Amino acid sequence: MDGALVFAAPQKRFHQRVLSGLRVALNARAPEHVTVVTRMDVRLGHRMRPCPDVVVVDAKVAEDDDRTFYTPDEVHLVVEVVSPESEERDRRTKPSRYADAGIAHFWRVENNGGSPVVYVYELDPATRVYALTGIHHDRLTVPVPFPVTVDLGDLPE
Repeated sequence: MDGALVFAAPQKRFHQRVLSGLRVALNARAPEHVTVVTRMDVRLGHRMRPCPDVVVVDAKVAEDDDRTFYTPDEVHLVVEVVSPESEERDRRTKPSRYADAGIAHFWRVENNGGSPVVYVYELDPATRVYALTGIHHDRLTVPVPFPVTVDLGDLPE
């Protein structure tokens, strides 16, 4: 980020479980024109390649197995699962960078006593700032970037 290497901190089991569960649940409900991938960089600029936990991208670009990153115009949603070591980046730095790049949807997942809480944001294209559109505790139900309902207490592995 900003030309500096940021090393991933060790993941807690919560992080791994939520990341995997969201990928499976979203892929099961995603329309054919998109697919869900994990741990792939999004190139936001010359020295800015964050690696979101979950990314919803155009299905066509996901077919390219040689890709090492996606561009903001190929990304429909980024999801960050917050860990103690990544709080500042996941809550402040990354969301503002994703918004500046024009990525329409951002979700932040927090650990609330072992249960995921999903904060859903949508980009205001006029200001390029995310607006909070919902906080989801037990069940995540959203109409965009595609209609999806996920039981957060029963995420698949």
